[in-house]
Amino acid sequence: MSDSPAPLADPHIAFDPSEGRRDIVVLGSTGSIGTQAIDLVLRNPARFRVTALSAAGGRVGLLAEQARKLRVRSVAVAREDAVPALREALKAQYGSAEPLPEILAGPDAATEVAASPCHTVLNGITGSIGLAPTLAALEAGRTLALANKESLIVGGPLVKALAKPGQIIPVDSEHAALFQALAGGTRADVRKLVVTASGGPFRGRTKAELAHVTREDALAHPTWAMGPVITVNSATLVNKGLEVIEAHLLYDIPFDRIEVVVHPQSYVHSMVEFTDGSTLAQATPPDMRGPIAIGIGWPERVPDAAPAFDWSKASTWEFYPLDNDAFPSVGLARHVGTLAGTAPAVFNAANEECVDAFLAGRLPFTGIVDTVAEVVAEHGSPRTGTSLTVTDVLEAETWARARAREIAVQTAAQATAEARA
Repeated sequence: MSDSPAPLADPHIAFDPSEGRRDIVVLGSTGSIGTQAIDLVLRNPARFRVTALSAAGGRVGLLAEQARKLRVRSVAVAREDAVPALREALKAQYGSAEPLPEILAGPDAATEVAASPCHTVLNGITGSIGLAPTLAALEAGRTLALANKESLIVGGPLVKALAKPGQIIPVDSEHAALFQALAGGTRADVRKLVVTASGGPFRGRTKAELAHVTREDALAHPTWAMGPVITVNSATLVNKGLEVIEAHLLYDIPFDRIEVVVHPQSYVHSMVEFTDGSTLAQATPPDMRGPIAIGIGWPERVPDAAPAFDWSKASTWEFYPLDNDAFPSVGLARHVGTLAGTAPAVFNAANEECVDAFLAGRLPFTGIVDTVAEVVAEHGSPRTGTSLTVTDVLEAETWARARAREIAVQTAAQATAEARA
């Protein structure tokens, strides 16, 4: 092992389990992670209390309903134009006799509630816009239950500079699995991290067979119900590439000792291989409430947080090597992670733009990773070292998004010309 600082996520860090009910701030409360977290909190009122919520502002009715059920102090929305509708929805939920929670609005609203008094901040925001709230929660000394992988990936050096050892508890199913398996040995005992991938809807297809898949094909994930961006990332396996970078940053394991294997059933969420040849696997039926419970409850486990296996029934668990030719995104992510600096931000931002273009019918499926690779190559030498700032990350993202859009337009024009020829 290297002599670098302790991992950001470390199950061996001492936590005080006798601190009573935990106050939680939920960022991205109307999304998939947020709604499942709130379900978990409502089923365990003696363990958790939500004090503040944040959301983008597109589902104000649901946000108001959550606020009333949880009796939160503050509600934040990123869209300022959503405030009138939110206020009316809150009035409808609370009635005239109860005071409404404080309303915060604007692009910095989630960052503000992330720094508010609480024990744990659950960052369930999707995309790199989650970076500022991640940094705010860490700077305020909160425990960070991190489902927003993008903030760690694009701002890795910034996050590592702020986070105390063990301050981050991962909520991604794969990293929550590694977190739990790592509790079975010391850091010096670890030989390899093994990240599992379902393979998405296109497992077993060749690169040539992927050229003409449709939006509907890509959104038909075989085992997980997720939002469209995450589902497409699973189809391209970009999500596995991001998770490899995230595992490197969270656990301080070199890239050449982080392996990806395909496991279609999605029962084993990841594994740790130790130097004595033993491998510890963390397994549950596919359900995000288990990882969420680890994120907000560790070191205690929340009874019945998620379903368990019925071991009286036969089942088959399969594992396959990753096809790097059909799915080059994992190898590209390793390269980007090794470059470090602003390169991961460029990779992530370009991918987000390409996924949007694919979902809108402006880019073919294989064009997603091809375009991302072109943008990464053009980026050249990234800004690295301790001089990296939030401004550097944002500027790199802005450039990457613009360049990805340009290439997507060129690709679409070329495809149209070829079709007419």
